[in-house]
Amino acid sequence: MKNPILLSIFLFVFTGQSIAQKKVDDVIKALDANSEVYHTIAQSIWDLAEMGYQEEKSSKLLQNTLEAAGFTIKTGVADIPTAFIAEYGSGSPIIAIMGEYDALPGLSQQAVPEKKSAGKAAGHACGHHLFGTASTAAAIATKNWLTANKKNGTIRFYGTPAEEGGSGKVYMVRAGLFDDVDVALHWHPSAQNAASAGAALANKSAKFRFNGISAHAAGSPEKGRSALDGVEAMNMMVNMMREHIPQEARIHYVITDGGKAPNVVPDFAEVYYYARHNKRDVVIDIFDRIVKAAEGAALGTGTSMTYEMIGGTHELLPNLTLQELMHNNLSKIGGIEYTAEEKEFADKIAMSLGYEKADLATAKNIQPYKTEARAYGSTDVGDVSFKVPTVGMGTATWVPGTPAHSWQAVAAGGTSIGKKGMMVAAKTLTLTAIDLFKDQKLVMAAQKEFQEKRGADFKYIPLLGDRAPALDYRN
Repeated sequence: MKNPILLSIFLFVFTGQSIAQKKVDDVIKALDANSEVYHTIAQSIWDLAEMGYQEEKSSKLLQNTLEAAGFTIKTGVADIPTAFIAEYGSGSPIIAIMGEYDALPGLSQQAVPEKKSAGKAAGHACGHHLFGTASTAAAIATKNWLTANKKNGTIRFYGTPAEEGGSGKVYMVRAGLFDDVDVALHWHPSAQNAASAGAALANKSAKFRFNGISAHAAGSPEKGRSALDGVEAMNMMVNMMREHIPQEARIHYVITDGGKAPNVVPDFAEVYYYARHNKRDVVIDIFDRIVKAAEGAALGTGTSMTYEMIGGTHELLPNLTLQELMHNNLSKIGGIEYTAEEKEFADKIAMSLGYEKADLATAKNIQPYKTEARAYGSTDVGDVSFKVPTVGMGTATWVPGTPAHSWQAVAAGGTSIGKKGMMVAAKTLTLTAIDLFKDQKLVMAAQKEFQEKRGADFKYIPLLGDRAPALDYRN
């Protein structure tokens, strides 16, 4: 059943058969019964592999699925064509479930345990095809529970594009779309099952563009001013700056345009920078110093420089009230068992990563609960977490030991291994949402902790400023 519209209609009819069921166990059984339908949706998005703000078909597929299940859809929210909100119910509490669906550039891959190009420009190396689908499944399952039990409250799905560097959620937060939400839920593909308190680094990113004067590099070099020299001088100064920033900080860059031919002095060059730290104030300071380096590089090379903010995210604000709840629910659901065929695939992936064989116990078991975590990456969920109490988790959609943003992650995400982990996430999100609808005291406790941790004087200021969504940042 490859047609998205027919698939969505089938999904609605099939899940609708469980409307009369009122027990939470029945809701989980209904998710199991519909697992193949959700597998097909996830596979369709994996095949599409649309990058940030280009996810037109992926977004539409999830919209169709939710609309067929009875949700009201608002499209193009926050001035982003591929962002949407799907809502069902009325009144409080308002529980949000976030879903992503963007792919990464340059990581095309087939669902095989060897590195092979699939001839595409992008791949789902962070598993967002699974993310968006599991969150959709959870929203629908929660809606069915609300309907069956005649409960008041609103379940709301947020279709959040361009998490990979595009800061899609930041624009949605800035537009006030989370202002009335009581609790927000999310998850992420991983190599293990864990619902401990998460962490993420604050991040500012920008593209620095240098303009010079073109000339024949051999015949009249004195008439040229190399934009690439500006980029290289900037990079050299920033690399020297690394000695004089906090140890926990991270700076990354890639030259996205360095000229077209060695014998032509480049009159344009561009470099794309990230700055990260676990405190946004430190990130702001480091980024400002990077800008000064760019200005100095332009002055020293006789070029001019402009820069465009691309992304900016807050660090993650954990909520232990919610984390403990989600951990308990993940423990109830449990991890996944591999078939003989999946074990063979997993062992080959593990060997490609330098292991003798896959650690299947990590996929089967739930990691012990922890109240603290170290941060390595960044996510625009951070901005949501400073607007509303937010909770997340990860499930084993990749072979244990697999790093994110790798061809191994793409490959596993296109197999039954990824889809099994996806359904663990869907069930856990569903149980957590239902618990919040059943017990208003949980919501109140989460909000009390949120207010205490955020601080009474907190004022939300997006790190990317007032710029319009960077809809062309992947072009």
